[in-house]
Amino acid sequence: MADLDNKDQTEMDPADMEDVEDVEEEETGEDNSKARQLTMQMMQNPQILAALQERLDGLVGSPSGYMESLPKVVKRRVNALKNLQVKCAHIEAKFYEEVHELERKYAALYQPLFDKRSEIVRAAYEPTDEECEWKPDEEEELTEEMKEKAKVEEEKKDEEKEDPKGIPEFWLTVFKNVDLLSEMLQEHDEPILKHLQDIKVKFSDAGQPMSFTLEFHFEPNDFFTNTVLTKTYKMRSEPDESDPFSFDGPEIMGCTGCTIDWVKGKNVTLKTIKKKQKHKGRGTVRTVTKTVPNDSFFNFFSPPEVPESGELDEDSEAVLAADFEIGHFIRERIVPRAVLYFTGEAIEDDDDDYDEEGEEADDEEGEEEADEENDPDYEPKKDANPPEECKQQ
Repeated sequence: MADLDNKDQTEMDPADMEDVEDVEEEETGEDNSKARQLTMQMMQNPQILAALQERLDGLVGSPSGYMESLPKVVKRRVNALKNLQVKCAHIEAKFYEEVHELERKYAALYQPLFDKRSEIVRAAYEPTDEECEWKPDEEEELTEEMKEKAKVEEEKKDEEKEDPKGIPEFWLTVFKNVDLLSEMLQEHDEPILKHLQDIKVKFSDAGQPMSFTLEFHFEPNDFFTNTVLTKTYKMRSEPDESDPFSFDGPEIMGCTGCTIDWVKGKNVTLKTIKKKQKHKGRGTVRTVTKTVPNDSFFNFFSPPEVPESGELDEDSEAVLAADFEIGHFIRERIVPRAVLYFTGEAIEDDDDDYDEEGEEADDEEGEEEADEENDPDYEPKKDANPPEECKQQ
């Protein structure tokens, strides 16, 4: 039978062979088409794309095998370069230590200006006309007529209102204007922060472990007896012996808050809740009062404690990471440029970094509108009449 089959194939008409080839090509073409369709469907699935992106991200920075392919004598020299890199990391650590000393030096030069700012805010000092004169930018220059009109309106407002002292709610306004801080604020925090008069940064003394302390100065108030609330951040500027190449400048290693001496019944970091409990046997019901933690900005002064082992659960790590970011931001941006965050000018500068994303968002909106217009099922007339709850009263 095998020979007969071979004979049949040998004696098959060449034209018939062409037909067979054509059929095979058609079948292969159909398979490729199906494969392409399947691929397109997969690439349009967000979950599949996300998984693929995660896989690709995992490949970034992975060893290519090049180092393993190097001759032993070359690997030996590379090890010498890595030892030099470790020495560079230690020199860099010393550099940052000197930068810290430089910060201490200039902090002393800034402080008299910050003290005067505090005196003006809390009405301890009234600036002179010369100190209050501000020369606007060319774009902000006003005509004499507009200046006179603005002056009259200001005088009218001053007559209508009582003469305020200093700059009311200065720091509360700063906090409200900064997203990073406003997210921490609760409504019950605001009456307390109205009494905040100043925030100061104090650096560790020369020869002491690197650290900085944020001091929040309050005027006497009905909420707590402290005049100053503090938060100290401990820093380290030395490479980790187990991973020296990860060194990228000083890092915050931990922080300690302070005890707030709350007036009885005024502690906004705690709240009282009442729960009803039913006795299983007798069926009687009783009301139990419990004190539980409450969201508040003042939890900032009670950060999670870092155990000696340095190991934290995920929630505590997340809280500390956010806390370090806030402490660093207050030190680097808020304290030095407080007036610009009060007026909103510093916020506008920060927003400049997001112009491109904003433009992209506008483009996406435009594309969505275009898609609606091109959609054969889209009927704008239906959208012209909003539901009753959307109509203006």
